[in-house]
Amino acid sequence: MTINDLLAAMGKHNATDLHVRVGEPPVFRVAGDLVRLKSPPLTLEQVNELLVPLLDERLQGEMKVRGYADFSHSIDGVGRFRCNIFKALGRLSAAIRRVKPKIPTYEELNLPSPIRKCADYEQGLVLLGGITGSGKSTSLAAILDDINHRRRCHILTIEDPVEYVFADDKAVINQREVFTDVATFDDALRSAVREDPDVMLLGEMRDASTFETALTAAETGHLVFGTVHSSGAAQTLGRIMDLFPTDKHAQIRTALAFNLRCILNQKLLPGIEKGTMYPVVEIMFISPLMKKLIQEGEFSKVAEALAKDRENACETFAVALNRLYKEKKIAMDTALAAAPNPEELRMMMRGITISDGGIV
Repeated sequence: MTINDLLAAMGKHNATDLHVRVGEPPVFRVAGDLVRLKSPPLTLEQVNELLVPLLDERLQGEMKVRGYADFSHSIDGVGRFRCNIFKALGRLSAAIRRVKPKIPTYEELNLPSPIRKCADYEQGLVLLGGITGSGKSTSLAAILDDINHRRRCHILTIEDPVEYVFADDKAVINQREVFTDVATFDDALRSAVREDPDVMLLGEMRDASTFETALTAAETGHLVFGTVHSSGAAQTLGRIMDLFPTDKHAQIRTALAFNLRCILNQKLLPGIEKGTMYPVVEIMFISPLMKKLIQEGEFSKVAEALAKDRENACETFAVALNRLYKEKKIAMDTALAAAPNPEELRMMMRGITISDGGIV
């Protein structure tokens, strides 16, 4: 058994992820659940035989310095995979995600229709938050491919690693993989605006310099997409500010107020029907009120303003969860477990909502 045999088996069993570690048989994630193969636990030698062939000289150097390596791996006739090999208790382990060969549409992903609006912007910054495995990359791929099919423009992506491979339609698309096409993420950022992009995907927004580059690009007429690790749309703003020294906060707030177009935050939940998964998306389009709150630093009021916004297709996690529950797509227990405020959601499910004047 080789690693390519296991990766081929992922497609056969419709698995999204593969976990490899010493002392366990290979483990697939199928429809959100972990399923162990019916085979003996892997020994240290077997794990090394499976994983070491994936690591070239550069990746082996990364393993020594950082203790992990992120990279993509392709097999002709099988597919493309996003790999993370890491050390745990001094031994190699791996988490490998299968990337679907075809970029799915909004409908195929069960994404809420207001997200289409993100593809209509000509300029500005769109952020998508959520934990690892919540489907952020796939949702962004759907948005970018929508732009690809509708607009004559240049789309430039900086990815570590490249996941979905786009096919040009109306757009011209260049995908740059860090370490393969460019030495570092910072080098890719510095050169990006000189490559005549109209639309940019900057991948994960990890630090202040990446955010400043994104904001500068948005200010100069580009449409910029990025991902962040945050628990909600409103919380994303505080997370951004935490990256900057206090003396720059006013400048960054102003830049966000004038250039931020939307913050999405996504969770991926199992559906009632076996094998189905549904994205739950909190959607915060930047209205004039949101812009004012951001510029003035009134972040504590943003969540409240989002919950009250009925005019701009905004949706809180609670509203999104309740909608999916009412549509009989996810179970009540699943919705409540994912809710930031389960009691609020429980009341909403009963038809009780809170308005400005109290409970109605």
